[in-house]
Amino acid sequence: MSDSKLPSILVVDDNQDNAHIIRDYLEARGYPISVAYDGDEAMRAFEREKPSIILLDVMMPGRDGWQVCREMKNHPTLGSSIRVIMVTALQDWMNKRQALETGADDFVEKPFELAALAKVVERNAARLAPAS
Repeated sequence: MSDSKLPSILVVDDNQDNAHIIRDYLEARGYPISVAYDGDEAMRAFEREKPSIILLDVMMPGRDGWQVCREMKNHPTLGSSIRVIMVTALQDWMNKRQALETGADDFVEKPFELAALAKVVERNAARLAPAS
């Protein structure tokens, strides 16, 4: 995939350290990254940046990741062309089921290794509809 343009990614995490670690790691691999620190900021960045992949923390103050995922997936013009990856410390199967029911395409459990996160991102980038 290195010879083609990598998809843009929106990292959403209320923990700024986590968001910056993810951003730095993926930017070093060539991905264009934008960052938001809460659900409202995520929705504004989503509409402004039109990312292809969203790495979305579940537990955030205000609009949580479940709500943000639903709103992004239901977006009239952008919702059908994105991949949402939920990033969660919630490890039980009910939360995985909820992630899928809210429209999430994949999920990563915290704590994660950055290499494992990159593999999930690559897997989802490969599933994006080719830009025409």
